[in-house]
Amino acid sequence: MRQDDLYINKIDWLTITIYAILVIIGWFNIYAAVYDEQAAKSIFDFSINSGKQLVWIGTALLLITVIMVADYRLFENLSLVLYGIFLFFLLITPFFGKEINGQRAWFEFGAFRLQPAEFAKFATALALAKFMERPSFDLGQTKYQLQALLIIFLPVSLIMLQPDTGTAMVYSAFFIMLYREGMPQRYYILGLTFITISLLAIGVQNNIYIVIAVGLIVLLLILMGKKKISRILGLSLLGGLIIGYTYSLDYVISKLPEHQQNRIMVLFNPDIDPLGVGWNVTQSKIAIGSGGFIGKGYLEGTQTKFDFVPEQHTDFIFCTLGEEFGWIGSFVVIFLFCALLIRLVYLAERQKTRFSRVYGYCVISILLFHFMINIAMTVGLFPVVGIPLPFFSYGGSSLWSFTILLFIFIKLDSHRIQLLGRMS
Repeated sequence: MRQDDLYINKIDWLTITIYAILVIIGWFNIYAAVYDEQAAKSIFDFSINSGKQLVWIGTALLLITVIMVADYRLFENLSLVLYGIFLFFLLITPFFGKEINGQRAWFEFGAFRLQPAEFAKFATALALAKFMERPSFDLGQTKYQLQALLIIFLPVSLIMLQPDTGTAMVYSAFFIMLYREGMPQRYYILGLTFITISLLAIGVQNNIYIVIAVGLIVLLLILMGKKKISRILGLSLLGGLIIGYTYSLDYVISKLPEHQQNRIMVLFNPDIDPLGVGWNVTQSKIAIGSGGFIGKGYLEGTQTKFDFVPEQHTDFIFCTLGEEFGWIGSFVVIFLFCALLIRLVYLAERQKTRFSRVYGYCVISILLFHFMINIAMTVGLFPVVGIPLPFFSYGGSSLWSFTILLFIFIKLDSHRIQLLGRMS
């Protein structure tokens, strides 16, 4: 028996089972989202989204097979090559891609489209893992921090040329992995402060209140400490920077496209235009709320049947689940996602090499970001930014990219002992 054959039993079947359940539930919900009882078609009909998604699921199974039979060393050895290839695709997408809703983010092949930015996620994760596995790498040093950030920033900058703000935001999820690997906490404190001030600056209509609040905080800090001139000047400078930032943020937002400005304002005032810019979120919340505890039943969702929620088969797929299966159905799916994420944390922590652990946490970071933002978006807790629910939303690029991302890690985990042998 070959040595590789001894490790077939090391495959984590629990993770694969959760993945399969989520994909199947998602497929049924895609059918429900496009179901029309006046012209009911089979779930297997290739002329509707559920039939097309079945093709993507079938090809995803082929991708899984290729990944699981491939040499586990291939992913590490080709990590930088794959990263370079997808950077090239991202570079040419704004020039040769198909324009949809003002974005050139897709390559079109007949009735199907592929989005390079989705696949660049796993390529970036592999590149980060390859870069960070070096014995000399230390996230406590500024030069290594900048190099890691550059790997993340390159695809983000190219995606913004399309422009696709939602997908670009996903790459910020890699900061979760960087935190696990030792990025200094001060950056996260500054980041959270930056986000908090940004939300206040956007949500508070009159900036004078922010000026007063910052002034009071600075005064309090001065009174609590020793009244050294350097402390007073330092805190005053900080206060001035915060106030200046709040006013400059107003200017930046005013330069955004109108639809992006509207999405931000709807977050703070959902009733600002319920029949216009607030329509998607309002109808999504109605659909989820109308499901009650046990839901209206499969294919019985009225919000779904009458197309009240735009993009319900993609970005707003979760409201279909909430309407037809209620709180119970929503809880089950959220539980499955949480179980998957917890399981992946366990797998990542048992890795024997830094390459596998870093890649594992990249997988966790991306899935967690998509899961949290998508659901928050459908219930009005986050602006609508076009982020799909992993394994659930309609789309081949989404399903393929998440499948590749996950199963490369499952493959690495199944060979963790061999990877340790290579390193020793």
